[in-house]
Amino acid sequence: MKDLIQKINAEYATFKTESESLTEKGVKAAGARARKATLELEKLLKEFRKVSVEQSKK
Repeated sequence: MKDLIQKINAEYATFKTESESLTEKGVKAAGARARKATLELEKLLKEFRKVSVEQSKK
């Protein structure tokens, strides 16, 4: 579970950095990287929910 949380935090940091580059500096390629990070975050968050529910049943 800790490993999963670390992955989520790392991916969020990537999203934050890239989205700031897009909005503040106008770097268009950063937009694609930010969108990619959101897709990965979605997968990780679904996995977190699954693991969390399993642990709560114990």
